[in-house]
Amino acid sequence: MSDVAVIGSPELVSGFALAGARTYAVRDAEEARATWQHLPPTVAVVLLSAAAADAIGEATGARGAPLTVRLPS
Repeated sequence: MSDVAVIGSPELVSGFALAGARTYAVRDAEEARATWQHLPPTVAVVLLSAAAADAIGEATGARGAPLTVRLPS
């Protein structure tokens, strides 16, 4: 079974937990990059805050990376 993950500020991710997504609250770019690198292999879709997407950068397009969606700011 595949999972959906959300990476962003605590305020952003809290609502997605109610829908069953794996949520990762991050405070800065470093935490966002570290979280991305340690996502479980079951994660197929990742919703990213604008700040997290900027921090992770081109890694979202790497071969084998989960499908990513940049949320509007």
